[in-house]
Amino acid sequence: MRIVVAEDSVLFREGLVRLLGDLGHDVVAAVADSTALLAAARAHLPDLAVIDIRMPPDRESDGAHAAATIRRDMPEVGTLLLSQHIELRHCLELIGTPGFGYLLKDRVLRLGEFDDSLRRVAAGGVALDPQVVQALVRSRRALGAISTLTGRERQVLEMVAQGHTNTAISDALGLSARTVETHMRAIFNKLGLLDDGNTHRRVRAVITYLETVGGPAP
Repeated sequence: MRIVVAEDSVLFREGLVRLLGDLGHDVVAAVADSTALLAAARAHLPDLAVIDIRMPPDRESDGAHAAATIRRDMPEVGTLLLSQHIELRHCLELIGTPGFGYLLKDRVLRLGEFDDSLRRVAAGGVALDPQVVQALVRSRRALGAISTLTGRERQVLEMVAQGHTNTAISDALGLSARTVETHMRAIFNKLGLLDDGNTHRRVRAVITYLETVGGPAP
């Protein structure tokens, strides 16, 4: 199988190239940024591109954006994203589509499973890390819960996510302190956040919000 590797860490890239060679694959290009990845994919049209999500030039989600470009312009090329941590926001549109995979980097060390994932994605199948699947389930549940909030409740929760206190929210929105507290109770109830005395419901509400929308508005 012909593979392009895109990984900005020299040590991980060289190790991955060596590992893929040992598994019998042909690495036709190994690059360190998303611009070089797209150039290599167009030049070689490999069976598969193995891509780090975070890489130059911006070191954000450049790999995920490049994977989306490859899917659009070179649909015959399979794309397998690798990440140190789960980052769903910029690749949700690709998850579950043919010829796509998303694995955490420690999965590479399980050679048999990793090779099976490579071959499955290159053949048009799907390979998702079990932890990615769990995160997707949590995000979809959170999305369903967030959708039940009223416009005002979402506004209040967004301000909580920005770090505002109830008093600051009250002043900013022109609401009484009691009204803000009522909105917060409604938010907790709709998100299923019971007061068990062991966890901070306000923090958990913010985490649910951030998992769903990707971050607070500036």
